[in-house]
Amino acid sequence: MNIPTYDRAESRGYLCFNAAFYFDTTQIMKIYGIKNCDTMKKALKWLDAAGVAYEFHDYKKNGLSPGLADTFLKNIDMEILINKRGTTYRQLDDATKAKLSEQDQAAAKQVMLDNPSIIKRPVLEKDGQYLIGFKADDYQAFV
Repeated sequence: MNIPTYDRAESRGYLCFNAAFYFDTTQIMKIYGIKNCDTMKKALKWLDAAGVAYEFHDYKKNGLSPGLADTFLKNIDMEILINKRGTTYRQLDDATKAKLSEQDQAAAKQVMLDNPSIIKRPVLEKDGQYLIGFKADDYQAFV
């Protein structure tokens, strides 16, 4: 079977063809984040260099659905998921911060939907398992 190739520089590192046609889609990872985030850039560069097939979901471009927010909250501890060191968190009012500290799932979901940049980046998903942040050794073990 002759599988067409693509130029990574031209594709800017994103999966730019119908991956389902060429790959078993259960093996394609999903990575969630914001394109301009430095940590995201490092993670995407690492995945490209490792030859890992992935689908990139940019919160700024594609948004965050209520269903995806629920999935994250169901599978990832809120203390890990919510970025409390960023400016988005610091700009929240004290009442909302208190709800997040109390592990209020409904409040966390609403804050995530209103401000997806509050989610730690990147979120890498593989077969229902999640890895938050980027460390090359962790990625090597995860993929």
